[in-house]
Amino acid sequence: MSNPFKKVLIANRGEIAVRITKTLQEMGLQVIALYSDADKNALHVRMADEAYHLPGNTAAETYLQQGLILDIAKQANADAIHPGYGFLSENAAFAKACKQAGIMFIGPKPEVIESMGDKIVAKAIMEKAGVPVVPGWSGDLDMSKLAGELKTLSKAADAIGYPLLVKAAAGGGGKGMRLVHKASELPDALESAAREAQNAFGDNRIFLEKYITRPRHVEFQIFGDDHGNVVHLFERECSIQRRHQKIIEETPSPALTPELRDAMGQAAINAAKAIHYTNAGTVEFILSEDGSFYFLEVNTRLQVEHPVTEMVTRQDLVQAQIAVAQGEPLPFKQDNLTQTGHAIECRIYAEDASRNFMPSIGQLVHYLPPDGPGIRVDSGVDSGAEVSIHYDPMLSKLIVWAEDRKKAMAKAEWALNHFPVLGVMTNTCFLRDVIKHPQFQSGVIHTHFLEEHSITSEHTMEDIPDVVWAAVALALGNGHGLESERTLTHNGESPWLLANGWRAY
Repeated sequence: MSNPFKKVLIANRGEIAVRITKTLQEMGLQVIALYSDADKNALHVRMADEAYHLPGNTAAETYLQQGLILDIAKQANADAIHPGYGFLSENAAFAKACKQAGIMFIGPKPEVIESMGDKIVAKAIMEKAGVPVVPGWSGDLDMSKLAGELKTLSKAADAIGYPLLVKAAAGGGGKGMRLVHKASELPDALESAAREAQNAFGDNRIFLEKYITRPRHVEFQIFGDDHGNVVHLFERECSIQRRHQKIIEETPSPALTPELRDAMGQAAINAAKAIHYTNAGTVEFILSEDGSFYFLEVNTRLQVEHPVTEMVTRQDLVQAQIAVAQGEPLPFKQDNLTQTGHAIECRIYAEDASRNFMPSIGQLVHYLPPDGPGIRVDSGVDSGAEVSIHYDPMLSKLIVWAEDRKKAMAKAEWALNHFPVLGVMTNTCFLRDVIKHPQFQSGVIHTHFLEEHSITSEHTMEDIPDVVWAAVALALGNGHGLESERTLTHNGESPWLLANGWRAY
C-alpha cells in the first residue's frame, strides 16, 4: 500500500454518507462528517468519529463550500475526501483544489472530470475511440445570436431527421433539453433550451441529437486504477424514470443477451481507456429497440444505484475506491467478476405521488425499514429525523436480491409493503405499483414507461386510522412532532403524555 489513509472526510450527507461511513469504519479508518444547521442531529453525523459544522442550510451555503470544506479537511488532518454523489462529486475545480492541498480526492483525475462534464467534448472523444454515439451535430455556436445561427442549425436538423433532441453541452438531469418533433418547433426549442442551460449551468451552448424512440437507459459500472487496469462490473437497467430521474434500477438488464452484454461491456472499457479513467465511474448508453446502443455520457463518480451491482457481484465498490485511491491495483480482474442472481433498487422519496410527486416535509415519527434475507436498506434517516426543504427528498434506497428476476420482484413488492413511515408521505406504494405492472413484470420497459402507463397510488396519509397514529405515538414513548399530524386527546390531554406504563411489542 503506497499511500495508506487514516482519516477520510465525507463531503456529503444523507444515505450516501452513511453508506460510505460503514465501509470506512469496517476498514478501520476514521470518518469525518460535515453537517449543516438542518443536519446537526442527522444519522451520518452521529455515526462519524468527528463532525464539523457548515453554517447555513442551503447547498450553496454548506455542502458546496469548497474552501470551507478544504479548510476543515486540513484542520482535521484528513488524508482524503470522498465526495459521494451530487454536490462536489463531479466538480473538477474541487478535485484540483484537493490535489493542490495534498489531500486525495477519491475519484477520477480533475482533467477527466472536466472533459466528461462537457457533453460535446465527451462525445467527440468517444467517437474517436470507436464507441458508438448517437447521430447528431455539434458546433461552437453563440446561442445569444440565435437568429444568425438558425439557418445552420435548421440545415443540421434536416440532415439528422426528426424527431430530435436539443441538448445542453454542460447539461444533466434533463435541464436544457427539448424534444423537437418537426422543423417548425425548432426555433422555440433552441431558444428555450439555451436559456435554461445558461440559467442552470452558466453555459448556453447546445447540440443536436437524433431522438431514439422508446429507448432503454443501460449503464455499465467501470473501474480503473493507476496500474493500467480497467474492468467493467456489468450493467444496470435504469429505464424507469420520472422527470429524467431514475427511481428503479436493476441488474442484470432483462434486455441484454450475453452477446450484447459483451459488446456493451467492451465499449464501456474502450470508453474508460480513451480517457485514462481511474477509480469508480459509469458509462451510460441508450439502447434502442433493435438492439443498437449509443454512448450517452460518463458519470465520473459513484452512482446512487451502485448497490445492485454490489449485490450481484459480491464486491464492495467503496472499499475498491479506497484501495485505488491509495495507489493499490484493482482488487478484482475481469475474468473473476460474475453476476449471480438478480437485484432491484427502489429509491424511497419523501413525496406524494398522488400530488405530482410533491416533496413532503416534517418529522419521521416512525421509520422502520424492512429486514430479511436478501434485503438491504441504505438509509440516511431514522425515527425522529427531520425532513427539510433544503435537500433532495430521498430518504433511503431499498435493495433486494434473489436467485432470479421473478423472485426479486416478489421480494421487492413484499419489502415495499412492509416499509412503514409515518410523519411524511413516501412513494413506497407507487414503487410497488410500478413493479406489479404487467409490462414491468415482463421486462418490456423504456425511459418513457411512466408517461406511457398511468400509474397512480390511491393510498395517502389520510387513509391511516387515528388509532394507528395513537399506537405509534405510545410505542415511541413520546409525541414530538405528532400533534401537527393528528390531534388526539384523552380528558383534554395527549395520550402520549400519559404513556409511562405502556410497552411496545
